[in-house]
Amino acid sequence: MKKSQSPAKALALAPAEVNMSDKEVSVQQLNELLSNGSGFYSLPTQHFNEVFPRIYVGNAFVAQNVMRLQRLGVTHILNVAEGNSFMHVNTNAEFYAGTGITYHGLKANDTEHFNLSAFFEEGADFIDKALAHKDGKGKVYVHCREGYSRSPTMVIAYLMLRHKMDARTALATVRHKREIGPNDGFLRQLCQLNEQLAKEGKLKTK
Repeated sequence: MKKSQSPAKALALAPAEVNMSDKEVSVQQLNELLSNGSGFYSLPTQHFNEVFPRIYVGNAFVAQNVMRLQRLGVTHILNVAEGNSFMHVNTNAEFYAGTGITYHGLKANDTEHFNLSAFFEEGADFIDKALAHKDGKGKVYVHCREGYSRSPTMVIAYLMLRHKMDARTALATVRHKREIGPNDGFLRQLCQLNEQLAKEGKLKTK
């Protein structure tokens, strides 16, 4: 898990900023946004945060507390860490049976080599469906174990795919509301998504 980073890495960013176009974004640039340019990362101070209207990013603790979810008005749960190891959250559709909450699980690992981008469209579709629920009054709780790497990456990808945000804007939007630290492999996948969407003309131009 990211907590600190050598300040030297952050200092090396400045020259690259100058000639980077909107469609080019680097892992270093994203890391600088995550660490607020200080080279140090913060861990989440809350169990969950509303990072975009009706989209919550949070940890397993709240995901397993059905009464808390119901009080929040959550209608859908996206578990980006489904599984039964200590790195995962062992919930499923059965866990939420009878609660009125719709569940979807993705079996993702929080490692640099895991291809989370293979699930970006599936996750975005589920978030879309959740928000459209009850005539546009649905609320979705997107979580992993800590709400720090896997689940924020999924929401950032959603903002890029469905709201045409570039990677920097999408990441800053979520980071503004919650302390996050996607691993460098996930950041690389967001950079690749940025490049692909820019090529296809699917990002907002400033």
